[in-house]
Amino acid sequence: MFRKKRSGGLTFIAQGTQFTGETEFAAEALIAGEIFGKVRSSGNITIEQGGLVDGKLHCSELRVSGTFRGKLTCEKLNITSTGLVDGEVNCQSMEIFEGGQFIGMRVRDDIAFLPSKSTPKQEQNNPSQEDNIEDAELSIS
Repeated sequence: MFRKKRSGGLTFIAQGTQFTGETEFAAEALIAGEIFGKVRSSGNITIEQGGLVDGKLHCSELRVSGTFRGKLTCEKLNITSTGLVDGEVNCQSMEIFEGGQFIGMRVRDDIAFLPSKSTPKQEQNNPSQEDNIEDAELSIS
């Protein structure tokens, strides 16, 4: 399943089981049921075919054969031929097998879309830009 050896136990969420809220796994987890909310794990998580995680998920590695919807942060994402990932993914490595589906956006780092504070010197001293500026009036009522 994963390249790393298991350290500790395995948590299994059976089909027909549903959790809502915050969930934390200390070791590897296998999800065949449904989890809604925040999920954290220091280990690997596998969403089995028919399994669902809907919410925020933070783990080491995620293997999806079922469905994940929401925000994901992990080192490695693996979407199998039956897997569906729908949402925002922040991961270093992603693998999608034929038939697997990824709908959403992937980022590798936190992105800041703020404009740069430094303006090139050429633009600052360009007189043609100053000629195009119109005078504005300020009125106080």
